[in-house]
Amino acid sequence: MSSEASPPAGPLPAPLPGFGPGSPAGVAHPPVQPLGERLARAFEAYDLLGTMVLLAEPDGRCLAVNSVLETTMGQSRRLLLRASALDWLVDPTPLRETLRAVSANEVATGRFDGHLWRATLDEPEPLPVHVIVSQTEEPGHVLVEMIELEQRSREGREERMRGQAFASRELVRNLAHEIKNPLGGIRGAAQLLAMDIEAPELAEFTQVIIREADRLQALVDRMLAPHRHARSVAAVNIHEVCEHVRALVLAEFPRGLAVVRDYDISIPEVRGDREQLIQAVLNIVHNACQALAERIAAGEARIVLRTRAARQVTIQRVRHRLALELHVEDNGPGVPEDIREYIFQPLVSGRDGGSGLGLTLAQTFVQEHHGTIGCESVPGRTDFTIILPVPQPEAAAA
Repeated sequence: MSSEASPPAGPLPAPLPGFGPGSPAGVAHPPVQPLGERLARAFEAYDLLGTMVLLAEPDGRCLAVNSVLETTMGQSRRLLLRASALDWLVDPTPLRETLRAVSANEVATGRFDGHLWRATLDEPEPLPVHVIVSQTEEPGHVLVEMIELEQRSREGREERMRGQAFASRELVRNLAHEIKNPLGGIRGAAQLLAMDIEAPELAEFTQVIIREADRLQALVDRMLAPHRHARSVAAVNIHEVCEHVRALVLAEFPRGLAVVRDYDISIPEVRGDREQLIQAVLNIVHNACQALAERIAAGEARIVLRTRAARQVTIQRVRHRLALELHVEDNGPGVPEDIREYIFQPLVSGRDGGSGLGLTLAQTFVQEHHGTIGCESVPGRTDFTIILPVPQPEAAAA
């Protein structure tokens, strides 16, 4: 049996007592028996997961929670253990029924979609989640896992983007090689032809051929750039990368543009190729500057370089305890809606005369560092996010 709870229609019901706007965190429940030492040690492994996990009794009383649930709820573990999991959902009925069915061995596992109350700076807000309730080997204990629906869709989207990026890179590389060979012959023939033409008005035509051949050669070189140079991997401070890019951009746009720093300086170094990371960030920032042309002229352009730490992140199907998030945010007009899903594909550009390769190269370099890149854009705010794994001390020393 699988329970199904669709999102509530109309206004969301008021939070249950004990958790929600204006209520104290947690309801006083009868004290729960401490976990056995063996079970407590086993549950510590769930802190390594990126989904919310809790161990509960059949009536919903909480026995243990992992760190992700603690972070998402915005409550300390001690407070959460004093509450009931039923208090955390907008509609507790599906969880109550599923806990009963699983603990009574009517089903081994129950699933449903619901809304979890999540603490924010102002007041709790509902977070759509997919809930999985499963039996455990311990009598009277039920395992509850909650997965953010947005996380599931994001991981699926990243998987599609990786497949598209690989296919696009192979296509571009093969196309560039096919163009490169005859291009040299065209340029050479134009040079020889220019030497035999005496009429100046005809010689000008050969110069047009040579100039256009050179332009195409430069484009081909950019297409092949990621495949030409071996990576030089070392410890890289992401803030040094940001400062380098910031200096370059402000030298190019000394007036009308503010590049704001918002760094979390506690983030450790990552392993990577410093030049590739600089080029990836520079491409994104330069792309933002081009979109901000009108605001730069008006003296109102703003780009924010923001770094944050992220914990228990899945990148390219690999779980990382710690990762860094680099946000490049601008106050430009936003990415046109018709190309928003394709901006990382080669030759896609929202600007007249754009090559459509800058973001493609940025994506390539980020993925070569086992990271991911994404974009959220609305008029007035565009946010490109790079996520890179931070190696654990033992891995970094290896």
